[in-house]
Amino acid sequence: MVEEIRQALSKVNDPELRHPITTLGMVKNIALSGTTAEIEILLTIQGCPMKDRLEKDVTAALTPLAGIESVKVSFGVMDEAQRNEVKRIVRGGRDKEIPFARADSLTRVIGIASGKGGVGKSSVTVNIAVALAKLGFSVGILDADVYGHSIPRLIGVPGQRPTVIDQLFIPVENYGVKVVSMEMFKPERSDPIAYRGPLLHRVLEQLLTDAYWGDLDFLLLDLPPGTGDIAISLAQLIPNSEILVVTTPQVAAAEVAERAGRIAHQLKQNIIGVIENMSPAPCKKCGEPQELFGSGGGEESARRLATLVGAEVPLLAKIPFDLTLREGGDMGEPIVIASPESDAALIFTDLAKRLSERQRSLLGVRLGLAT
Repeated sequence: MVEEIRQALSKVNDPELRHPITTLGMVKNIALSGTTAEIEILLTIQGCPMKDRLEKDVTAALTPLAGIESVKVSFGVMDEAQRNEVKRIVRGGRDKEIPFARADSLTRVIGIASGKGGVGKSSVTVNIAVALAKLGFSVGILDADVYGHSIPRLIGVPGQRPTVIDQLFIPVENYGVKVVSMEMFKPERSDPIAYRGPLLHRVLEQLLTDAYWGDLDFLLLDLPPGTGDIAISLAQLIPNSEILVVTTPQVAAAEVAERAGRIAHQLKQNIIGVIENMSPAPCKKCGEPQELFGSGGGEESARRLATLVGAEVPLLAKIPFDLTLREGGDMGEPIVIASPESDAALIFTDLAKRLSERQRSLLGVRLGLAT
């Protein structure tokens, strides 16, 4: 009977690490007292936030077994050696590394860049990510805007902190998107960050290395505005990363956006295309288009970048100005969730589909075929 219980427990995954609790060594003891199954589970850390979820899942897995009328779950905490083994398992037996920089990585890494602040780059990042997740993809966001991080609020997780297992941490998740931000590691959310160049590179490397992202289809990086250290570090740490450039319809903003594309081109990153945010939208009273931020900026950015790289750089989307987009950001409810039938949400969904349909080469990818 104990072996049947163990087999049932092998189907219970740790909610955060997504591995069976038996594989992770979390099942310390199994005992049977009459018709009561007594299970001792080792948590990775004291005060694990998933304790109640684990108890519920273990109980649900064992209750259907014949001869089991009740389940009693108790908890202990792993020692350092046991935690090290957990880290080894989830990393696939490899040493610390950036998984997305591996030659066999199938994760598409996209940096969302802009030449200047205030163009809505973070809102675009969050809505693309959530739209991709709604399409069934596994998606992560790394808030690489170290000084002006805003992703946690925009995606509805302000103040939340990741579960930390020694030097391994589990990204916070909402709307099916895994999120990591410097905000999550500050003593107070209002504390400023005053890092200089070399330290910024180390911070980005550590966030990419020490997070347990699992298997992602897409990793989006919300980059700081401009052409500074983080933009350069991304190209160095993940050479196969790509860039989406965000601008507004204002031609002056388009001229600045070109610089973000220029640094990507110099670093030999593929420029996927341009997204124009805050585009003209019809007036709700008269129906006439309102050009609050001018017009033509997206086309101008795409034209300038195409001339720079010597190939077509498409204007992928024009996101109309919509108060719901701004209000959803303040409330932590992206417009693709809050108003999925709105024009802006439909454009984000179409953009996500276009990004997901890009043809990828199978050169060097193991296909798992036996001959």
